[in-house]
Amino acid sequence: MEPRIEMDYIYDNNGEKILIEQEQSRAKEEVIEQFIRYRKSKKMTQEDLAKKVGVPRTNITRFESGRYNPSLEMMVKVATALGMKLSITLEEQ
Repeated sequence: MEPRIEMDYIYDNNGEKILIEQEQSRAKEEVIEQFIRYRKSKKMTQEDLAKKVGVPRTNITRFESGRYNPSLEMMVKVATALGMKLSITLEEQ
């Protein structure tokens, strides 16, 4: 059975109603936490990271605070600047 979309919800294969915005927010928070953790583990400031990526520090600050939705390209650049690689996975529910 294919999941069906209704307004701001999607129904999974078990018929469970999932609010799309909540799922998007959860995923975004997880990614932000990972970027912050990796940046700090590398002893990099937001300014250091911004210089390596080639963007203003405010972009890094806005991203880490959740007020900026970076493009996939930006996320790859940040991951690379941190010596990481970006990997996006889908998991079964």
